[in-house]
Amino acid sequence: MASCHVYDSRRGCYVEPPIKPNILYLHCHDAGRYVQPYGHAIQTPHIQKLAEQGVLFRQAFSAAPTCSPSRAALVTGQWPHCNGMLGLAHRGFALSDYSQHIVHPLSQAGYTTAIAGFQHVAPCATRECIGYDEFLTEDEGFETITSAAEQFLGRSHDKPFFLSVGYVAPHRREEDFHTLFEPDDDRYVRPPNPLPDTEETRKDMAMYKASVRSTDTCMGRVLAALDRKGLADDTLVICTTDHGIPFPGMKSTLTDHGIGVMQIMRGPGGFSGGKVVDAMVSQIDLYPTICDLARIETPPWVQGRSMMPLIDGTETEINDAVFAEITYHAAYEPARCVRTTRWKYIRRFDGRDRVVLSNLDDGPSKEFWYRNGWTDQTAAEEMLFDLVFDPDERCNVIERADLQETAAEMRNRLDAWMRETNDPLLDGPVPAPPGATITDPDDYSPRHGWPEYLQEGRDGC
Repeated sequence: MASCHVYDSRRGCYVEPPIKPNILYLHCHDAGRYVQPYGHAIQTPHIQKLAEQGVLFRQAFSAAPTCSPSRAALVTGQWPHCNGMLGLAHRGFALSDYSQHIVHPLSQAGYTTAIAGFQHVAPCATRECIGYDEFLTEDEGFETITSAAEQFLGRSHDKPFFLSVGYVAPHRREEDFHTLFEPDDDRYVRPPNPLPDTEETRKDMAMYKASVRSTDTCMGRVLAALDRKGLADDTLVICTTDHGIPFPGMKSTLTDHGIGVMQIMRGPGGFSGGKVVDAMVSQIDLYPTICDLARIETPPWVQGRSMMPLIDGTETEINDAVFAEITYHAAYEPARCVRTTRWKYIRRFDGRDRVVLSNLDDGPSKEFWYRNGWTDQTAAEEMLFDLVFDPDERCNVIERADLQETAAEMRNRLDAWMRETNDPLLDGPVPAPPGATITDPDDYSPRHGWPEYLQEGRDGC
């Protein structure tokens, strides 16, 4: 069966879709699954409506809990250590081959490619840098991005298009958040699970919620522009984010708090009807799925699996395990993980026994943890979590005598994946590219080392 076919359940066979769909890649920064359709008390009515009209993936995972590596994995269909993006693009890391970006096979198949807003896999998104036909705006503000997308969608299109619309929010801005709205009353806000319920964490989460609501409002405008032009039925919408939310124990960790992401898709090929998929999928699976729907051959470098069997009902599972990794964020913190439906195994490779504070953006919740002894917490070399009885991944059971067979199996699965994918960690520490900006892992902040207000009393940290 050629990869350019989709399953027609009424005919009971694979057929070519009637048209090549437009593709709207609608994405934001640092949102994890903290949106309304995943059950959180966060007002995102437009994302909720999209889920009710399309398909929601409850167990979608990024390939990395950090920004550029996860995004690069999505747009190349490869693990970060295979596509070369081992750290952040604005700090000197890059793809090994930008011709592997999804825009290139789509362009060759007759698509117009355009981008509005954030992308974070290259210094810029121009034809010379990534390969987009149209670079709609350099400004990353809410209004500028949204207006540029609306104008593009309002035009006449004689070819199918791939439009990337990326919002920086809800990434932190310094220690605050990008937002269009005042935050909710923080007295009635619940912090995310890894954090205690305190005045500091409630205020922080209230600001985060306002930023997510702002992003949803702008995404709603883009989706409305699609409707006004009559393009909704012929457009595959992919609404997702890069990794978990920017709070301690979440972003930059390989727990589900760090790699669990929202993934909602709506459009032709069966992505309709308000369906929910519980099967595990990785964002590297998006590339071959797009190839199927665009009726193009999946390139040989792609390591993901098409999700179409989950949509057409021919399979209930395409991955019996998913993997994720971190090498560099602000600082060097190499770690890898494998996740099944029951178990999560994480291994660190830096030899440290302390947390790397500089790999998390500054904010009130981070400072609260720090002032209460975060630097006294140890970081284990190996971790095993039972996701049935410990979904928050708080209790490391790697040493339990009755789980040694499970630990060995998960350890072997990770080792096999690293060998099969030629992970550079197998040869020892991974050097940063020449000229890259790397933060000291013993610093507090990714931005400026140690803030003055935290200098006092940190001797021996």
